[in-house]
Amino acid sequence: MLRPKRKVRIETERMSLRLPAHGDFRGWSDLRRNSADFLIPWEPTWSKDHLTRKGFTNRVYWAQRSANNDAALPLFLFRRDDQVLLGAITLDHIRHGPAQAGTLGYWIGAEFARQGYMREGIRAVVHYAFETMGLSRIEAACLPENVASRGVLEKSGFKYEGVAQSYLQINGRWRNHVLYANLRGDRRGRTDIG
Repeated sequence: MLRPKRKVRIETERMSLRLPAHGDFRGWSDLRRNSADFLIPWEPTWSKDHLTRKGFTNRVYWAQRSANNDAALPLFLFRRDDQVLLGAITLDHIRHGPAQAGTLGYWIGAEFARQGYMREGIRAVVHYAFETMGLSRIEAACLPENVASRGVLEKSGFKYEGVAQSYLQINGRWRNHVLYANLRGDRRGRTDIG
């Protein structure tokens, strides 16, 4: 079994963020299943084994390999008071060398939305990426009509940069996405489109 080289644990005011573990399966599958109607409109089509133990085991191994290789940082968000899984944030497509950048993706369970958890988690991951990992640019993209996602990015320090045509398949259809970025030492003024 692969073990991460380093234990990644990020603490925020209300949450602990860490890599997924095999013991998280039940909480993860229940949360994803119960939030399916909330999540599916914004995500790529779920595979047939998405909610199975086998699918989750593959996800845990991928997370461990990715963290070991500094290719991605997939983190689960747990409420500190009761260790309930709230959602996940993944810093993926990490590029070292001249770029020093990564791409942020995230989801939260329906019952925990609009309570500030994701904003708190994103800010913590961005801080970790800049201060601990030495990255310079964090990118994120979402569907133009996903007002909640756009809002959480803007409230987390991300600035609007433009539109990517046919950026990602959502529910089997190529969809345009709005692009955002957060830069270490950002001196740009407001760039959101309002």
